[in-house]
Amino acid sequence: MAALGWLTPRRRSATARSVLAGEAAAEAARKTSAADDDAALLTGTSEEASEELVFPVAGDVRAAAFFDLDNTVMQGAAIFHFGRGLYKRKFFERRELTRFAWQQAWFRLAGVEDPEHMQDARDSALSIVKGHRVSELMSIGEEIYDEYMADRIWPGTRALAQAHLDAGQKVWLVTAAPVETATIIARRLGLTGALGTVAESVDGVYTGRLVGEPLHGPAKAEAVRALAAAEDLDLDRCAAYSDSHNDIPMLSLVGHPYAINPDTKLRKYARARDWRLRDYRTGRKAAKVGIPAAAGVGALAGGTAAALALHRRRR
Repeated sequence: MAALGWLTPRRRSATARSVLAGEAAAEAARKTSAADDDAALLTGTSEEASEELVFPVAGDVRAAAFFDLDNTVMQGAAIFHFGRGLYKRKFFERRELTRFAWQQAWFRLAGVEDPEHMQDARDSALSIVKGHRVSELMSIGEEIYDEYMADRIWPGTRALAQAHLDAGQKVWLVTAAPVETATIIARRLGLTGALGTVAESVDGVYTGRLVGEPLHGPAKAEAVRALAAAEDLDLDRCAAYSDSHNDIPMLSLVGHPYAINPDTKLRKYARARDWRLRDYRTGRKAAKVGIPAAAGVGALAGGTAAALALHRRRR
């Protein structure tokens, strides 16, 4: 399994497989929705955020929010942290973890997703889970969240999600990570549910194949579109949040797009269209701010230094 998990398709426009992946993700998300009347709500800065925000509009139940996961809600890639947990449990060998770590370092250094790395990661991930029961990976995923993910949630993004919940709206994660992993994270954060990459299973056992393709790029937009239709949402009243230019199709689908911790391409694209921006990586405010700041979380110096060293060695 390699870092950033089984993500990037090589085509950028929506295809039949993108639509299939999106519809499968929407169906899985609705089945595994974590929301109920007694769900635990997020804590921290949510009260302050709700008081300052003019958006979201309280009581607008035809609006919802869609959050990318990696580097938007969580520092780094969820699949990388999940892979560390699987390695600890001896699901794969050390050489795979080394490759995994390098790709995560590159992601943190460059803020971009290498298609070849993604393809390799996807194939490795599928081969690792093949033959395992879905229930087994879900149980392990709960443990891994506590071990590697809980402390990596961006407080600022978490406060934004809470503002939507406080307004009575549903909040969904939308990620190329496995839907099972994404669902665990959504439930732990008190969100409604998650749209994620759907790995095929038969009688509760992974086959090593995907349904459609990874939920990435155009497939994310298709998933949001399918879920909105099923939930009777008005996309013009919905919001979407992401750090990556790869998610421009999803961001462009809604009436309220937000660039969170944006990469260079997304920052440029968002500024040109007057989208709201927020960067929690350094605590600095972006040029256009339409949402309240929460406590920023600094980048980890050790990880960055390691990434730079690896990059120089690779060159």
